[in-house]
Amino acid sequence: MTRSLSADLRGRVIAAIEDGVSTREAARRFRIGISTAGSWYRRYRETGEMEARKQGQPSRSKLDAHEAFILGLIEHTRDITLAEIGERLAAERGMRVAPSTVWLFLERRGITFKKDGARRRTAAPRCPAPPQDLVR
Repeated sequence: MTRSLSADLRGRVIAAIEDGVSTREAARRFRIGISTAGSWYRRYRETGEMEARKQGQPSRSKLDAHEAFILGLIEHTRDITLAEIGERLAAERGMRVAPSTVWLFLERRGITFKKDGARRRTAAPRCPAPPQDLVR
């Protein structure tokens, strides 16, 4: 993701448009995109804001409100899967979430799942040795 352009540049573009320069001309003069100049000015007109907004994803999760429910599910059923947590949320809370959303929610809290020792995968079956009379 690129960094936001300077507040000084934003101010100069908005001031130029306020002084009667067209959006296209201001964009050309300051070497920015036409849509960028237009969106800066539109936002300034509507809200009075000139500074850039924070970039990136919000640090909150839509699952934060359901934290006690999810942790209760994990405590009650130790080997519950992420998909099963999503299904229970849909059934009991009416909230549809992808397993990746549940995983991110748990990762932010330092909760990890390890496979149960009783459920270890078995080794691939070995081929029996051929009978001696078939061996050359």
